Amino acid sequence: MQYSLIKVNSKKTKREFLRVPVILYKNDPNWIRPLDNDIESIFDPKKNKRFRHGKAIRWVLKDEKGMCVGRVAAFIDGKVAKTNEQPTGGIGFFECINDPKAANIIFNACKGWLAQQGMEAMDGPINFGERDRWWGLLIDGFYQPNYCMDYHHGYYKTLFEDYGFKPYFYQYTYHLPVSDKYIDPIIWEKAQRIAKNPDYQVRCISKKSLEKFADDFVTIYNKAWGRYTGVGKMTKPQAMAMLNQIKPIMDERLMQFAYFNDEPIGFLIMIPELNQVVKYLNGNFNLWGKLKMMYLLKVRKVCTKALGLVFGVIPQHQGKGVEGALIKGLTNWAFKNSFPYKEIEMNWIGDFNPAMRKVVDQIGAKVRKTHVTLRYMFDHAKEVTPPRRVS
Repeated sequence: MQYSLIKVNSKKTKREFLRVPVILYKNDPNWIRPLDNDIESIFDPKKNKRFRHGKAIRWVLKDEKGMCVGRVAAFIDGKVAKTNEQPTGGIGFFECINDPKAANIIFNACKGWLAQQGMEAMDGPINFGERDRWWGLLIDGFYQPNYCMDYHHGYYKTLFEDYGFKPYFYQYTYHLPVSDKYIDPIIWEKAQRIAKNPDYQVRCISKKSLEKFADDFVTIYNKAWGRYTGVGKMTKPQAMAMLNQIKPIMDERLMQFAYFNDEPIGFLIMIPELNQVVKYLNGNFNLWGKLKMMYLLKVRKVCTKALGLVFGVIPQHQGKGVEGALIKGLTNWAFKNSFPYKEIEMNWIGDFNPAMRKVVDQIGAKVRKTHVTLRYMFDHAKEVTPPRRVS
C-alpha cells in the first residue's frame, strides 16, 4: 500500500483532519466525537496564545485510493521547549490505521519538521496547549472518554513503541462513586481537625465573585504546580478566561476553595462531565448545538458524572488535613438526595505526584484509565529522563 501525506492548509483538508477519527472509530461504541470547535481552536492563532511563541503544522495521511487513514499535528511551544534538558517539541491528535508503515510516515514527518525547528526530541501524543486537555496515549481503561481527553485504539501503543517512543510519565484518571462508604476514615479525621481550627475555611465558588476566585486560583496554582517540569505559570487573564468559559455550565457546589487566615491555599475544581452531552452533538457546536446542550444539561439533566479538573494544596499546607477539608466541603452537598452526580472522575494525576495520588487513594478513588506521555529522542544514545517527582 502506498500512502501520501497532505499538509492541512485549506477548508477541505481541515474537514478531512476532523473526519479521520470519525472513520477510524465508527465501530467503537465507547468513542465520543469531540466538538469540532474544540479541535480547530487549538490551531487558530487568534484563539491559541501558544502561537505567540510557537508554531504548529498538521497533516492528513491518505492511501492510494484517496481515503483518509491517518492524521497528526506537530508543534513547538517556545517557552516549554526550553524547560527540558534538550529542546523538545510535541506531536498530537495522532490517529492511524493499524499499519506500522503508515504510522512511521506520520512519525517521520513530525521528526523531520521538528528537527528543522531545532528540536532534539518530541513528546506525544500531547496538546498544543495546557496539560488538562488532549494529553497522553490511552493504554488502559478503554471507557468513554471525559471531555477534551484522548481516547485511542489499543494498537496505538505498539505503533509508538515500535517507532522508538519511550515512556516519559504515566497519567492516572481516578474514579469514585459518590458514597461515604468509600472514603478512608483518616480523611474525615483530618477534615475534623481543620474544622476545629478557625484559621482554616472552605468555601464554594460564587459566580458573582469570579474576579476574586480568579486571583485565588492563580495564587494556588502557581505555588502548587510551578515546580513541575513543563508546566507554565498561570496568569489572571488565563484564569478569568477559564472561569468564564465554564461559567454557563458551572455548578458552584463542585468548586471548593480552602483558605488559611483568608489566604488561598487549596482548591478542588470540578464541572459536570460534558461528554455525557457532547456525545449527542456529533461534533457540532453551532447555535442548534448550543441550544441542544443547554436542554440536555438543564432540562434532561443527563450529566450524572462530575469531572475533577484540578485538585491541589500549596506545599506549606500539604499533609495538614486541607485535602480532607476540601473533600468534606464537597460531601456536604454530595450526600444530599438532590445532588445529581452519582460518580466522579478526577482528571489525570501524573506518576511524578505521589502525594496527590495518595490523597485520592484515601478518598476511595481507584485508577480507571491510564494514559502515558511518550518521548522520542532524536539521538538514540540519550536516555529519556522522567520529570522530577514532587512529594
